[in-house]
Amino acid sequence: MSRLGTRRDDLRALTELIRAPAALSVPGDVIAGAAAAGWPLGRTRTAGVAASSVLLYWAGMALNDYADREIDAKERPNRPIPSGRISPQTALRVAQSLTVGGLAVSALAAGRRGLGVSVPLAAGVWAYDTVFKGTPAGAASMALARGLNVLAGAGIGGVRKAAVPAGVVAAHTMTLMALSAKEVDGSDPALPAVTLAATSAVGTAAALLPGRSPRGRDKAAAAAAAAGYVAIFGRAQAKAVRKPTAKNLQKAVGAGIMSLIPLQSALSGKAGALKPMGPLLAALPVGRMLGRKVATT
Repeated sequence: MSRLGTRRDDLRALTELIRAPAALSVPGDVIAGAAAAGWPLGRTRTAGVAASSVLLYWAGMALNDYADREIDAKERPNRPIPSGRISPQTALRVAQSLTVGGLAVSALAAGRRGLGVSVPLAAGVWAYDTVFKGTPAGAASMALARGLNVLAGAGIGGVRKAAVPAGVVAAHTMTLMALSAKEVDGSDPALPAVTLAATSAVGTAAALLPGRSPRGRDKAAAAAAAAGYVAIFGRAQAKAVRKPTAKNLQKAVGAGIMSLIPLQSALSGKAGALKPMGPLLAALPVGRMLGRKVATT
């Protein structure tokens, strides 16, 4: 094989390791948090914090595969580590490097106030993958990390103002984690039925809970985006209710990851930030297309 071919294979393995397309679901957390806190979204600060969150997310994905390497050898032998395309040591170094990079970008973009949230976020990511995953506290740990990602956009001074969108995103994450626990073996219909009801509640909360903006157009835009969230995630779960196979649950989990984008758009709209909704929603079809080539779950 040529050196170019080898490099392409290495890049492909790295892309699979960090589940690169799933990172499209990350910047919207930061935007929703910044909008709720009243930060001007065009500032370099918000873009820098979003970039930091993407790096920390990728770090968590690499660390996830490092921690799960023995399980994946049995359940997902095609993953980069069990297939031999990436060594466990390399995956760990990738996770470490991305974590350091994410914190550095956060410090440059938002200073000590930014690190006040990004450091706990990074700690939460590592705690989930190395301590809490597979335990009764696993889902709550991941939900906390995702809520902190929203608060990272708000910064220390905006934590109170961003508490509602952080809670909505955390609730969605709990629902997603419940589904993902059964995506290898399948489940009975009760599980996706319960998570479908929870998804409807999350969408309703995103549309109806108080936001910064009292304007009718902002509320209407938020309601439309929330309906899109329920439609995308709910459709996949309804299919799993009818036939709760591992394959259908995996598809539901993938839909749940990408449906975060319209959910984040709804939360941004409630805060009066309509301009980011277009770019956020434009990322949805891109993410779904890339997700067919590189697994997001």
